[in-house]
Amino acid sequence: MAREQRVDAEVETLWADFHAQVNVPSEQLRSWLLTRGSGEESFGPDPDLDLPEPGRQILAVLRKRKVDLTPADIQVMREAVERIEGLLDERPAAGNAEDRWRHALLDLGHDPLADR
Repeated sequence: MAREQRVDAEVETLWADFHAQVNVPSEQLRSWLLTRGSGEESFGPDPDLDLPEPGRQILAVLRKRKVDLTPADIQVMREAVERIEGLLDERPAAGNAEDRWRHALLDLGHDPLADR
């Protein structure tokens, strides 16, 4: 007999918002974060351990099912959505040509150049 698992309505909405804002596939995000974190001290034995924050946390949430979210995951999702929306609201005059702004978004799993 299958066990029905229910998720709170607020979490349902946050899940949808998170996945709408985090528009980079998990493997692409992981590759980007590895590139960003490829300093001299990086690449320890655990390939995800040395990924920059909060990208590593966002990547971990992307790999989960909605019913497996922890309170910490929910907080990561809230913060990611808020930070992405904040950066999008502060789009620089140069827009997507501004590398620092675009990279800050990519660090959070959002590519402003991605087709929606």
